[in-house]
Amino acid sequence: MTVGPPIDELHYDDAPDVGTVPGPNSRNLLEKQREIDSNAVAYPEDIPVAFEEGSGATVRDADGNTYIDMFAGIGVLNVGHANPYVLEAVHEQADKLVHTVDFPTEARLELIEKLDEIAPDGLQGNTRVVFGGPTGSDAIEASIKLAKYNTGGDGLVAFRGAYHGATTGAMSITSNTKFKGHYTPLLSDVVHAPYPYPVNQGKEPQEAVDHALEEVQAIVEDPYGGLANPAGIFVEPIQGEGGVVTPPEGFLQGLRDIADDNEIPLVFDEIQSGLGRTGEWWACDWAGVTPDAMTSAKALGGVGFPLSATIYHEDLDTWGSGDHAGTYRGHVVGMRAGTRAIEYIQAHDLLAHARDLGETIRGRLREAAAETDRLVEVRGQGLFIGAEFVDADGSPDGDLVDAIQQYCFERGVLVWTAGRHGSVLRLLPPLVLTHELAETALDVVVEAIEHVTEQAARTA
Repeated sequence: MTVGPPIDELHYDDAPDVGTVPGPNSRNLLEKQREIDSNAVAYPEDIPVAFEEGSGATVRDADGNTYIDMFAGIGVLNVGHANPYVLEAVHEQADKLVHTVDFPTEARLELIEKLDEIAPDGLQGNTRVVFGGPTGSDAIEASIKLAKYNTGGDGLVAFRGAYHGATTGAMSITSNTKFKGHYTPLLSDVVHAPYPYPVNQGKEPQEAVDHALEEVQAIVEDPYGGLANPAGIFVEPIQGEGGVVTPPEGFLQGLRDIADDNEIPLVFDEIQSGLGRTGEWWACDWAGVTPDAMTSAKALGGVGFPLSATIYHEDLDTWGSGDHAGTYRGHVVGMRAGTRAIEYIQAHDLLAHARDLGETIRGRLREAAAETDRLVEVRGQGLFIGAEFVDADGSPDGDLVDAIQQYCFERGVLVWTAGRHGSVLRLLPPLVLTHELAETALDVVVEAIEHVTEQAARTA
């Protein structure tokens, strides 16, 4: 069976093609949203646009402007907007059955088997899956409960720079104090260790790793470490919101060793970094380190359907009936979409494509970095890419990155930001992005970097 069209047939031919943005229809919809939607709405503040339709790695707004999408719904649309191979199954399933709680369906069991097939080596063939609600936060909550249930502990080790979600448990292990400040107290026994971030910490890579691991070991093992009853270690193999921070070699293995020595679960948050984003199925595959449990969401729903899952070793499957529950554990349309997305990635060798294209994009950005002292590091794996900017004094420069984002938007390329100070340009395009579209987009991004950094230098 043909697994959908090749990636070069998925996109709008005219991308990018924009006039003045936002156009009148977008402005009207944005104004209506401001009048009736929640004050918590945030994304249109960065990119003021109202989307109408999408195809592959391209989108159109309500005024017919066409953009190259270099952030894919923050890593949701790994196989692109409206992927026809995925949507074929979506339409077929939606006409039959949508919701089943956790009764068995072919769609459910096929996705569980597919997730086992692509699981990290140490989990493959030994997995259990518990599906959750619509967001990654639900998967994080399940993983916290799983760790506590199996250890009898209640202390959680997490990391500075971490983002895990917006529900109570997920916010507790998230490190952004401003994000969670209004909602304290949260879970009480959470300790945040340093995440190895050499450029931010002014350390050599090995020094940063050693420092982080020493801190984690002290938290878990030191009688005066402060965490009385540890239940698990929770970490992003590559930090996303924290700035696409890619830890040096040895960090994840060091965490694995500490977890093993202390008989506590090691949980990897692969919500943003998983399902092919980095050029491997899971970011932890780059390090060859297997977690006891890992969370997935975002791209799991295929083309944007809300679905999350916690994938864990069968030895941890000690729950009794109903010990973890949720109404939306049976979104069979999302499950069909997830299986089809994995099949599409496999059939079109998108892992290799992401590795190759990611090298090309990082290469273009490093060439741009050679022309300015404001771009201090380009990092990431596959199509999970971060470029960090500083001001003339070497401090993080979020304003400069905002200006780059605006410049790109006005020329039909959608990019996103990240980092503790918003000073990281974050690129996480659909894995179906072609080399041709990437080169076109990077022409705009590089031009934006040159223009904005030159302006900054003139006004410094």
